[in-house]
Order: sequence, then C-alpha cells, then structure tokens
Amino acid sequence: MADRAERAARMALACVVEAGDLRIRERLRAEGAEAVWASVRASTTDDPWSRRAALVDLASVESLARRHGLRFVVPSDPEWPSALADLDGSEPVQQWGGAPLGLWVKGSASLAELAADAVAVVGCRASTAYGERVATELAAGLAEGGTTVVSGGAFGIDAAAHRGALAADGPTLAVMAGGLDRFYPSANTSLLEGVAEHGLVIAESPPGTPPSRRRFLTRNRIIAALGRGLVVVEATARSGARNTANWATTCFRPVMAVPGPVSSSTSYTPHWLIREGQATLVTGLADVREIIAPMGEAFVLRESQPRLLDLLDEEQAAVYEALPSRGSRDTGEVALDSGLSLPATLAALEELRARGLVASSPDGGWRLGVVQDRPLSAQEEGGG
Repeated sequence: MADRAERAARMALACVVEAGDLRIRERLRAEGAEAVWASVRASTTDDPWSRRAALVDLASVESLARRHGLRFVVPSDPEWPSALADLDGSEPVQQWGGAPLGLWVKGSASLAELAADAVAVVGCRASTAYGERVATELAAGLAEGGTTVVSGGAFGIDAAAHRGALAADGPTLAVMAGGLDRFYPSANTSLLEGVAEHGLVIAESPPGTPPSRRRFLTRNRIIAALGRGLVVVEATARSGARNTANWATTCFRPVMAVPGPVSSSTSYTPHWLIREGQATLVTGLADVREIIAPMGEAFVLRESQPRLLDLLDEEQAAVYEALPSRGSRDTGEVALDSGLSLPATLAALEELRARGLVASSPDGGWRLGVVQDRPLSAQEEGGG
C-alpha cells in the first residue's frame, strides 16, 4: 500500500504531466515519485511542467474527487492491475508510452480483480447495426462467463460492448480520456453510470480535465494492456481502434478482428489488420475464447442459449435492420426502408417492443432498445 507522501506525489504529477509522456517514466525509475515531484515543484525553468506545478492545488483535486465518489489508485496498491506493468517495458507508439502515474476510479469493484480476466472490445463510433449486434453479442457472451469487457465508453461499438456486458449482468470497465467528474460523451452518461455501478469507470486524467485527441490516443494503451486480448469490431481507416491495436501489439496481447462487408468503410481496419497479419480473424465467442485461453489449456465452450435476435422472423428482422444505430425514425420511414406495408411494420415494431429490442421515442418515432440482445429467459425459451 502506498504511503500518503507517494500517493500525493503521484497525484500531483498526474495533474502536471500529460498522459504517456515518456520522460516521466525514466525519471520515476531513476528518482522515485516524491523526489520527482519535489524537483518539478521547485524548478524555476519556464516549461509546461513547472508552470502547471505552480497551479496545482491537491486539496481542491481531492475534494472534487470525493464529491464525485472517486478514489486514486497507484502501482503499490493491492488494487493496481499487474497487467499495466507491461506498458513500462513496451515499445512507444507515436513517441508515447509508459504505465499511468495512477488512476482515478469510480465504482466499488476491485480494479485488480476486474482486470484479472478481461478482454477489450473496441471499434468505431459511426458503427452499423451489424457491428453493434456483433459487439453486443460478443460482450454478452464474455460477461456471462465472468470475463470483464473493457472498452472506451464512446458511441458506437464501445457503447454496444458495455451494453452487452450489462445486459448479461456481467462485469465491464470503461477507460475514459478525460476527468471522471463529467462523463464524455455526455449522451452516454446514463450508460457510464451503469458501468460504474456494475463494474468500474477509470481515467488517468484528474477530475476537471477535458478529453483531447492526445488523451484519447494515450488512454488506448490502458484499454489494450488491461485485456488478455483485443477484439476490433468495425473501424474505419482513421479510427482510433487501429491505434489501440498497435498498443496491444506492443504489449504482446493477441489482436482479433471481426470481418465485415467488403463494401463498408467500417470494415477497412479489421480487414487491414487481418491482411497484414496483425490480427486473427474471429467470428464469435468461441474464436475469442480459444485465442485468449492460456497456452496448453483446452477450451470447451458450453452450449450457448438462443438469443432474441436469432429468433426474429423475416419481417421483424427487416424492421429491426431499418432502425438507425443512433437516433430515431418514424414508422413511415421504417416501412419504406424495410419494404413492408405500414400495418405489417407496426405489427413488427410492437412485437420488437414487447421483446425489449426497440422503444418509442419522445418525438413519436422508433429507436433501438437499450438492451439490443440478451439470452432468453426460461419463459421466453419455452415459448411462454
């Protein structure tokens, strides 16, 4: 357990040093956190660290953390995940690297316990219904087996992965790019509160820090390191998921990619990773389980339950496919896109609503339900 002085020094440095700055890794190795902080605070050099150090008010940071139910975990704590040590020995990506100075954590679960058996599932924000179904299904299957689903809390594939784990009443962990006093994106606040309640939300940036492009990229190293493997489900050519895959490779984590339609821009990065030999093609839970299983351990997948989406009839499936991944669509538009008559569309929507797959929106349209897929209950499986 870290003593108070070490914890305070690491917290102060985390307020001063940008995530992934390799200079702090070398100085910590040579001097230790307390000596580095004393040196930075006493420095008269006009550089970013010194300027920020002069403004640090740890009492205010700690007060803000308490107000939002956060705790600060450091490497000498029992709760610190041992997997993050791999970041200190890995090659840099875009000149960044190293383990976090510490992590702000929201939620009552143990970070070390959640990270002991974890898989990261990531992808693009502008995902398709296909990609979200795959991510939801995969995350639910992993969570049902007790594996923590790690992702970044963003729109699209990240959100689908977290929702899948929550639908299975399993563990999930979100790694954020900004301070935990205000979740980003704000539209995912309800989802992230659910993640914190049933798992954890973590960040290396102190509360009060806004997300930035660099912070999104450097937080990806934590997502990659925490999992025993990384699954990429849909990602465009410029998606941050490709950056996460690079971090996973430097940490010697297996990278897996789900194939998609060759005509879709969201298939670019998964297909590129597979073609370049950086990722293994996976099509479902059994493939992922086989790859992450410890060497020499035979993995036997127990027979999975049927899922709601698998049991939709042709009209219900067409209507479900016609709904957007985000936002809503009115009944007429759904009918037009699905190719069904208005009465048939309404009948299918009502059946999908009864199953929890869609919901009506305040504007009178229809949207995907919060739980997009889940195992059948005993009553549903029996046809009741």
